[in-house]
Amino acid sequence: MKRVLAIDYGLKRCGLALSDPLGMIANGLDTVDAPLLMQRCENLIQEHAIEDVVIGEPKELSGEPSEIENQIQAFIVRFKTRHPQVNIHRLDERFTSKIALDAMIASGAKKKQRREKGNVDKISATLLLQEFLNSKA
Repeated sequence: MKRVLAIDYGLKRCGLALSDPLGMIANGLDTVDAPLLMQRCENLIQEHAIEDVVIGEPKELSGEPSEIENQIQAFIVRFKTRHPQVNIHRLDERFTSKIALDAMIASGAKKKQRREKGNVDKISATLLLQEFLNSKA
């Protein structure tokens, strides 16, 4: 199985996670500034032969799409134009940031580490990807 990339899309920065070559385990990769996301994705696609990308679908508690959804849709249109061979999957990402923060606390992360938003974004992408991989198993 080819590797799967997950994106926790944000206006300022995006968290990235990458599956192992067997498509079983999600690994936090890094964060990237939002304007540089497309280039980073292109590099990862070439380097790891990525065939699937999971992008979080942010929703309000009511189930309505979050305000950022329009920017995500615009990114997806640009992405599909450049990489029509890559499958895009959407997954509800409600509560991933809260779960990521709770996981950091449980693991003993210092307050300074928890304040670093990039860490939360990367862990959120990892949680999103692991949920996707589990659903495929």
